[in-house]
Amino acid sequence: MNQNKRKKAIIMGAAGRDFHDFNMHFRDNKEFEVKAFTQNAEQNLGVLSDKPERYYPKELAGKLYKKGIPIYSEEMLPELIKKFDADEVFFSYSDNSHEHVMHKASIALAAGANFTLLGAKAIMIKSRKPVIAVCAVRTGCGKSQTSRRICEILKKLGKKTVAIREPMPYGDLRKQISIRFASYKDLEKNNCTIEEREEYEPYIEEGFVIYAGVDYAKILSEAEKESEVIVWDGGNNELSFYKPDLLIVVTDPFRIGHETLYHPGETNLLMADVVLINKVNSAPASSVKRLEENISRANPKSKILKASSVISLNEKIELNGKKVLCVEDGPTVTHGGMGFGAAYVYAKNHNAVIVDPRPYVVGSINSVFKEFTQLKKVLPAMGYSKEQLKELEKTINDVPCDLVLAGTPIDLARIVRANKKIVRVKYALGKEVDPELKKLIQETLKKKK
Repeated sequence: MNQNKRKKAIIMGAAGRDFHDFNMHFRDNKEFEVKAFTQNAEQNLGVLSDKPERYYPKELAGKLYKKGIPIYSEEMLPELIKKFDADEVFFSYSDNSHEHVMHKASIALAAGANFTLLGAKAIMIKSRKPVIAVCAVRTGCGKSQTSRRICEILKKLGKKTVAIREPMPYGDLRKQISIRFASYKDLEKNNCTIEEREEYEPYIEEGFVIYAGVDYAKILSEAEKESEVIVWDGGNNELSFYKPDLLIVVTDPFRIGHETLYHPGETNLLMADVVLINKVNSAPASSVKRLEENISRANPKSKILKASSVISLNEKIELNGKKVLCVEDGPTVTHGGMGFGAAYVYAKNHNAVIVDPRPYVVGSINSVFKEFTQLKKVLPAMGYSKEQLKELEKTINDVPCDLVLAGTPIDLARIVRANKKIVRVKYALGKEVDPELKKLIQETLKKKK
C-alpha cells in the first residue's frame, strides 16, 4: 500500500492493553499510521495536559515510527481526531461498562472517525508451552488468588510454572520491556507503584516468579525458558494476551449482572471453558443462584465451579469494639465499583468500629473520593506516585483509630510509615475447589502434550 494512503489511527488506552494492541496489530503494519495514543485519567494515571507528556518510545514503536508516538489525555480525543484527520479510533482498555464504551464510540463517530475494537485473534500470542489463563468479568473478582492457587497445584504436580501479568507500565517504558519479579529487591529496583506491588508481591511471598512489562512476545520468550506451564493472571477484566489452552473466568456474586454489562468482561464470559463463582461463603445464596443462572444462559457450554474466598489476619488480634481504619485494594474499590473489600468484611464480622476516613483524606486522594462516590468507610490504597504515597501515609496517620486493617494484597507496612499498627487481612481461594481444578489442569496438560 502507498505510504500516503495509510489509515490514520488513534489508540485509546490506559497504559496497558493499548501498548499490547499496538505491538500485535500496528507495529510494522503499513496499512496503519498510528498518530497518537490517548490515556484515561480515571484509570489511575493522573491528568495529562493538552501537550503530550509521554511518548511510546521509538525503541518499542518499530521502524515506521522514528520519533515514537505521542500520548495525550483522552479528553482531547475530538480535537485529536480533527488535528490528525484520523480515520480510525481503536478502543483498548478494560473494565468499562458497555454504556461507557458506546459513549466513547459516539464521540469518535461525531468527530468523523470509525470506532473499532480488536478481538482475540488479533491480539493473542500462541505459546509453545501450555497456557492456563485466568480472567474475570470485573476487577476485584478474585482472579489473582485463583491464579496463585493454580500455580500451587501445578507445583504439587511437579510442574515448573511462572505467572505473567497484564502490564502496568507507568514509568520509563524503555526499561520495562520485560521485567522478571522474583524477590522484594526486584520491586524496589523497578520503583513499583502500590498497584504493581499488589499484583507481584503475593507471588513473591509464595515463592513464584511473575513477569510483566510492555512487549509480551519478548516476555513470553523469556518465561518459556524457565517454565513448563504459563499462567496468565489477567488485569482488571482484560482479555488474555496469550491463546489459552484452558480459560478460567472468575465472577462475583456481589455484582450480579455485571458479568454481561462490562467490556471486555462479557467477552471473557462468552469464551470461558470454566466459570468460577467466587466468594460463595460470604455472598447471599440467592445471589449465587442468580449468577449461576446468568452464566448458564450466556455460556451454556462452560463448566461452573463455586469457591469460597477465605479471609484471615496475619496475626491473632482482638477486634471487638476496636476503632479500625479499613484500607482496601485500590482498583477494586475505585473503577471496580465495589464500596468495600476484605478488610471491611473482616471488621464487620468481628464487631470492630469502622472509622470513616473521609474527613481526613488529603490531596489527590480527596479527588478519588469525589470521583468514586461508592467509597464511604474504606480508604483505597492509592500510591501511583511518591507524592500520592505521602498523601496516603498522612491520611492513615491522621485518622483517629486503634489500628489499620490492610485489605490490599501487599504488606503496607513496608512502604508506609504509620503511627499505628497495621494488620494485614489476607484472602485466599477456598481449598474445596482444588480437586476439580487439579482435574481440569491435568486434562489440559494431557491434551497439550
